[in-house]
Amino acid sequence: MKHIPNLFTLINLFFGCIAITYILQKGIIIVSNEQGDQLIEIPEKIWLGSLFIALAALVDFLDGFVARLFGATSALGKQLDSLADVVSFGVAPGMIIYQFLRLSYSAEPNGVEVPIMMLMPAFLVPCAAAFRLGKFNLDDSQQYGFKGVPTPAAGLLIASFPLIYWYSETPAAVSLMQNKWLWYAIIVVLSYLMVSNLPLMALKFKNFSVKSNLPKLILLIAAIIAAILLKWLAVPVVFILYIILSLAFKNKTT
Repeated sequence: MKHIPNLFTLINLFFGCIAITYILQKGIIIVSNEQGDQLIEIPEKIWLGSLFIALAALVDFLDGFVARLFGATSALGKQLDSLADVVSFGVAPGMIIYQFLRLSYSAEPNGVEVPIMMLMPAFLVPCAAAFRLGKFNLDDSQQYGFKGVPTPAAGLLIASFPLIYWYSETPAAVSLMQNKWLWYAIIVVLSYLMVSNLPLMALKFKNFSVKSNLPKLILLIAAIIAAILLKWLAVPVVFILYIILSLAFKNKTT
């Protein structure tokens, strides 16, 4: 019984590995239209990577629930959880950014031959994720509030971008994701948010008081409305709102 939660954790890792496989599959396709113009595209299978990152997040939530259900929390489980999270919410999302950087450069003259050094900043995301998880493991004070953005939250944010790119009905958002400077900004901002000590709320309810849970209730209502109106674009919108609400109600996030 004591290893059942660890099995869930390893499934999280397994899904993270599958996600990386789909994200890196086939690479960039270059085709020409009837006018002879080059068209650069990434195969749509990359969105399956986003799906498996989401499944990893679901299993990541369940392993903690199962551990408490069976009374099987352990130091080993805590370490395994972080190791799995580095892959599923650090390495896999980093590969998504790597592919979008390639896509952005490929739209430029001779961009297909972009130097690898220009793509390497994508690997800062897995590094920041690993640092954040290591710091979290040594801090027992983050039960009802976080110091820095949780790695799964950052990973799910990045995982939403392929879904926005292929399924969004907002052309401006799709066009923006072909801009390399957007991706460099995302790398810097997300990496900083993960390793920082900003007081951010955990989405756990201490009690049933509306007053003490007001920022979480606002976020929940906003998330439902955004999902209806914006579809996949709701994910980055809700993420930004989460940061704003956490800082605005920082006395209630711990």
